[in-house]
Amino acid sequence: MAQKQSAPDATRRSERSRRAIYDAALALVVEVGYPKTTIEGIAARAGVGKQTIYRWWASKADVLLEAFLDLGERAARAAGASGRAAYALPDTGDLAADLKLVLRATVDELRDPAFEAPSRALAAEGVVNEEVGRRFVAELLEPSLRLYVDRLRSAQEAGHVRADVDPRIALELFVSPLAQRWLQRTGPLTHEYTDTLVDYALNGLAPR
Repeated sequence: MAQKQSAPDATRRSERSRRAIYDAALALVVEVGYPKTTIEGIAARAGVGKQTIYRWWASKADVLLEAFLDLGERAARAAGASGRAAYALPDTGDLAADLKLVLRATVDELRDPAFEAPSRALAAEGVVNEEVGRRFVAELLEPSLRLYVDRLRSAQEAGHVRADVDPRIALELFVSPLAQRWLQRTGPLTHEYTDTLVDYALNGLAPR
């Protein structure tokens, strides 16, 4: 008597397709750039029909945004933590050292084409595409900025930062210049540069 074959698992098949689409989108942005990346190209690279992509996403920007979020989550899991918790700022009691450590890691990430290319593409697309810009800020930028806010607040509680300082504004003293230099390519991204940003932000410019 012939054995009854089980029906294919549509959930697993969909997950494989989704993963292939994520990988294809990220690879193409690195290889050919965002302007030349197309839904058709992503579909061909992933080995799926383009209608499969359109069934889940409205545009290549939506594909890339989700792929990049997934890339961050995978990096977090690889670091031994769940979700974005792997990017929590350390709290050793030395605020300057903790900020320098995290900003150095940020520089390393921004110099990695696998992260830099999709980051730059999404930042540029967000300027002209309001919905992508909103999601880029809400899902990528704000979670990271909240970590800086939390670390600065813990420094306030320890008496290392003035009580009247607004952490959300203070973090811009070192995060915003780094973002500007990266976006505009106005200078090299180095560990020395981010160390200097932290020193200037925490110590000010007046003679000591």
